[in-house]
Amino acid sequence: MKTLLFVLFCPFSLFAQIQGKAVAISDGDTFTLLTNDQRQLKIRLYGIDCPEKGQAFGTKAKEKLSELIFGKDLTVTDRGLDRYGRTLGIVFHGGLNICEEMIRNGFAWHFIRYDNNKVWDILEEQARKERLGLWSDPAPVAPWELRKSN
Repeated sequence: MKTLLFVLFCPFSLFAQIQGKAVAISDGDTFTLLTNDQRQLKIRLYGIDCPEKGQAFGTKAKEKLSELIFGKDLTVTDRGLDRYGRTLGIVFHGGLNICEEMIRNGFAWHFIRYDNNKVWDILEEQARKERLGLWSDPAPVAPWELRKSN
């Protein structure tokens, strides 16, 4: 029973943890991590999708991610690799979940195609209601829709 409770309350604990510092920000959901053993890993934030470069709020999303993580000690919960070979990760600085912060501040969509976290759905809905970040746009275009049209 204790094991079951541990899994229920610590769902990310079953995945590998990577420690390091963010040394470069590519866009609102991708950055380079310099690990504690001096390897560079390209990290794609798991479960979210931010506006693309050149898209409304793309630059703002990149700036927000930089503000949250650049040069800071991070813990990345490794969720595997994407089709481009980037590490998919849930990123933490201290106790702060960076994926959640990007959604909460209106700089990311919860990418429900790949993740079904109901808390993140609620965070996105709150950001929409408060018209934060990209939700201040009268007709925001999801990045996956933009990519599909290109």
